[in-house]
Amino acid sequence: MVTSTTVKLRLLQTVPEKPESDSKENEVDQEKEFVEKLIKLNRVAKVVKGGRRFSFSALVVVGDKNGSAGYGFGKANDVSDAIRKAVDKAKKNLIKVPLKNNTIPHSELCEFKSAKVIIKPAAPGTGVIAGGPVRAVMEAVGIHDILSKSLGSKNSINIVKAVFSGLENLMDAKKIATDRGKTLKDMWG
Repeated sequence: MVTSTTVKLRLLQTVPEKPESDSKENEVDQEKEFVEKLIKLNRVAKVVKGGRRFSFSALVVVGDKNGSAGYGFGKANDVSDAIRKAVDKAKKNLIKVPLKNNTIPHSELCEFKSAKVIIKPAAPGTGVIAGGPVRAVMEAVGIHDILSKSLGSKNSINIVKAVFSGLENLMDAKKIATDRGKTLKDMWG
């Protein structure tokens, strides 16, 4: 008697392997390496004649834990559709963050409207000291040691936008050295 698991194994063994140059396979590999973090899921009620209509909005951060991350905001009448839309938007808006020993190269005051976030580099072993939205962004980027404080607005969307504006403004030491026509050793001694 053949069980379903053995049939599946036999089918997998007989299927020939596809070449690695297949574009669809590469897209699947790229999607697998991203980690998705749901920061906020909001239910919105619209009052109509027959009762209430509910729709959902989702704020998602996507990152590869190696210096790339993006955020997206999706709205739909279903939770899964809202999350899917947010993930798609986040993958379109990826930014590259310069990292230095699993932390950021320098401190930064991040601002977006009334949301202010201070992010500072930390010594190895400190961990991620951050609130909810900032912690999710840092984990998606791949930052393991950082100090942060969220000031002003408590709105998750504005906090995430502030953090991403600050991460975009971070300067990379190698880029600055090449712009000045010097080596890293010349600049840092």
